[in-house]
Amino acid sequence: MPVKEFKLPDVGEGVAEGELVSWLVAPGDRVEEDQPVAEVETDKALVEVPSRYDGTVEELFVEEGDIVPVGDVIISFRVGEGDEGGEATAESDADTTETEGDATEPVVDTGTGADADPDTDAREPATPSGRTFAPPSARRLARELGVDIAAVDGSGPGGRIGEADVRAHAEGGAGDADATDSGSDEAPAPTPTDVGSGGRTSAVKKRGGDGTAEGSATTAVASDAPEPAGRETTLATPATRKVARELGVDVDDVPTDETRDGEAFVTGEDVRAYAEALESGESPEAEASEATVEGSAPEPEPVDASPTPPDSTDETVPYRGVRRTIGKQMERSKFTAPHVTHHDTAEVDALVEAREELKPRAEEEGVTLTYMPFVMKAIVAGLKEYPSLNSELREDDEEIVLKGDYNLGIAVATDAGLMVPVVEDVDEKGLFELAEEVSDLASRARERKLKPAEMKGGTFSITNFGAIGGEYATPIINYPETAILGLGAVEERPVVRDGEVVAAPTLPLSLSIDHRVIDGAVAAEFANSVMEHLEHPLLLLTQ
Repeated sequence: MPVKEFKLPDVGEGVAEGELVSWLVAPGDRVEEDQPVAEVETDKALVEVPSRYDGTVEELFVEEGDIVPVGDVIISFRVGEGDEGGEATAESDADTTETEGDATEPVVDTGTGADADPDTDAREPATPSGRTFAPPSARRLARELGVDIAAVDGSGPGGRIGEADVRAHAEGGAGDADATDSGSDEAPAPTPTDVGSGGRTSAVKKRGGDGTAEGSATTAVASDAPEPAGRETTLATPATRKVARELGVDVDDVPTDETRDGEAFVTGEDVRAYAEALESGESPEAEASEATVEGSAPEPEPVDASPTPPDSTDETVPYRGVRRTIGKQMERSKFTAPHVTHHDTAEVDALVEAREELKPRAEEEGVTLTYMPFVMKAIVAGLKEYPSLNSELREDDEEIVLKGDYNLGIAVATDAGLMVPVVEDVDEKGLFELAEEVSDLASRARERKLKPAEMKGGTFSITNFGAIGGEYATPIINYPETAILGLGAVEERPVVRDGEVVAAPTLPLSLSIDHRVIDGAVAAEFANSVMEHLEHPLLLLTQ
């Protein structure tokens, strides 16, 4: 059965890479075409990546948390498992299979034909789960070495067993037997699990002409600098290879304890530890080698390649994905558009009363009515009167584009950072329709289910920091827009009426503008228009 590799597709316009947040499948799982197999976070949203094949997951090539460029292989599938094949041989690609009925006695395909001699058909016992994940080459090697494949601990994703795992298991058993027979007090010869950096497995090996792994790990010799591993093939994630390039290290020279299907697998920590050892001139495997030569297996020591001191309480958080995009966007806006912020306060007694009157009707229609739809309609009224706030400055063309659409972005705080879904054509929608759409977009933003297209095309933005607490702020414009309105909390505050100080519900407003396009006087007039429509909500019926 053929194995199909699946590359990370373009999951959004202009997206060059993404962080693999989580795998939704594991090796051995059956998948169908269009079934989601992974969640990938881009600089715009969290998206699910669907499979393009019907088949079984063969291998995962990327770890959760890795940054993967678009076009890199992330997973492989074994397809065509339902096809009727010819007589199986020891060289077939058949993998572990299960019978449909009896889950307590699964039948494990050993790779021999149906007409094979029963005496030569060494059936492998199954794992407790009924499955043993191993490629045909590892199973064939296990039969040759007399190893029970079900007893081997796999080091690959999902416990997948590779050739190196089989050899390590076989050599470990042989070493114990030799030591017992000889009666020697000396420790058995080191196996691949005995040597390496800090007592870890060494995966140094080369492939012969037939594709099988040859040779075994050897003890490193202490020297002034670590000896390069000198492998011909090394598996590593794109993020690890990037670290290696930055540190000037060849991943084929980095000692490692991990393997994936018989190939050495190098992590970012391995690369950093090797680079530090090169700088200090000390071999990372010298201590393990000396202990082995003296005849006692070294105790595994935890390896901490973190640059942070062990007693530090600092925590390092990756600056990437949505958080990095927010940072770049804010930096671009703040250092491109000269910001000016205008503050004012609307007295919203009538607005509070209007909302209270409409809430029962909204609930009958299954809608939660907030103040946001009223504010959106008031903003559109102001934008129609002062179109320069619904604009974009195109510096290269030396022109200001006054937008004919009224698409308002609503800033939503999420665990991943601030997202701004866009409500299109606000001028053509009613209060209840706007309330329902805002609620839906905000909910999907927090669940990371927004599509990239739903965060594009805004002409003016709103940020409601009053929902968390506070009255005034200096919002940063959602560039290339030219204005953004910040809302404080609707609360009773002291106001002066007829010469007396009374408590009344008020709404603080903070309007930031791009001063290259909008004058301060125009900003104040726009704010006055918005406040007028909020203080007299019947005016919204004219919009």
